[in-house]
Amino acid sequence: MVERLAIARLGNRGDGIADTAAGPVYVPYTLPGETVEVEPWAGHPDRRHLLRVDAANAERIAPICPHFGICGGCALQHWDQGAYRAWKRELVLAALRQAGFAAGFDVETIVEDIVDAHGEGRRRAVFHARRGPKDVLQVGFAAFSAHHIVPIDRCPILAPGLAGALEAAWAIAEALAALRKPLDIHATATDAGLDIDVRGSGPLAPPQSVALARLAEAKRLARLTRHGERVVERARPTLAMGRATVALPPGAFLQATAAGDAALARRVAEHVGGAKKEVKTVADLFCGVGPFALRLAERAKVIAADADEAAVAALREAAKTPGLKPIAAERRDLFRRPLLAHELKGVDAVVFDPPRQGAEAQARALAAAAVPLIVAVSCNPATFARDAAILAGGGYRLAAVTPVDQFRYSAHVEIVARFTR
Repeated sequence: MVERLAIARLGNRGDGIADTAAGPVYVPYTLPGETVEVEPWAGHPDRRHLLRVDAANAERIAPICPHFGICGGCALQHWDQGAYRAWKRELVLAALRQAGFAAGFDVETIVEDIVDAHGEGRRRAVFHARRGPKDVLQVGFAAFSAHHIVPIDRCPILAPGLAGALEAAWAIAEALAALRKPLDIHATATDAGLDIDVRGSGPLAPPQSVALARLAEAKRLARLTRHGERVVERARPTLAMGRATVALPPGAFLQATAAGDAALARRVAEHVGGAKKEVKTVADLFCGVGPFALRLAERAKVIAADADEAAVAALREAAKTPGLKPIAAERRDLFRRPLLAHELKGVDAVVFDPPRQGAEAQARALAAAAVPLIVAVSCNPATFARDAAILAGGGYRLAAVTPVDQFRYSAHVEIVARFTR
């Protein structure tokens, strides 16, 4: 059954929303003010598939990728960049209002314009290899809200450093095709070349390991691992972070773009450097491999903590770089064992950058501490706003918020914020 709907606004995931008598209906790839024809979405009574745009928003533009609308990787290639960037900033404002900040002051005055940090594009990608219809091997990205794979021949949002990654993923999938396993092939662009980790294959027999080693040599991969276990390493995958060089663990978490990494680190450094009191010691919580800690150590001692043992080990090694102040890196689950007030005595500033679920336990511990400056980094406006409200309840003032867009064409937005006592 074909319906005709009027799109009123965009939801937090980038879907158009039509207000109907039965409630809100979500239509991907539509824009506010558009009139569209849609059809039912099996199993999703509040969602519809877009068939045709009858009356288009004046801000609608042509997407840059032929796979847009089929591949689930991008949600908003069809929207003018100015309007898109304003909408992303509004996601942050809405989250803060919902958390109660609007009652205290005008959040518009502290949320800055969004920083474009797409740069050269994404330096990380996960390619999926699955058996499709008629048992044909397919390698690409997952379809939008579906389980099947969209085979792709290129992706225009990937950085030049990932050149050859898709071809390598196809070759790996073909080399392991006899296993008949669903594979997730994680590719990272490093200063030494492509670093690829294959997941889902199960243990490899010697002939398969040999085939992958030969493939890595032929494709000139820096490293090829299976679930983090080394198959072959032709060159140690590294990335520069400030003065230091980090040897990456397999599958290490990194910011999605090099420009995003630099933009976040620069804003963090500006906040720490602009503190009223001289910052001699900084705590970097959820530190990962050290994108903030290593740069901050150029001028202050750093206490770093993260639950990822391999990431902490990589940070410790990079911390030996000449000219850096001491970095004490600890493996610690900050969700279960947050740093408490007595452990933060003598710390002049805290930086924390948790996963999407936020840092509720750590935020509560910080709210009870006396650290003069806190810099929060987040990839989720909702959990950021929740943690910010906890800090505000403990006497901290939210002084500045910078949205950062390193996931262009998606609904994801990063945030850097400063809290002071």
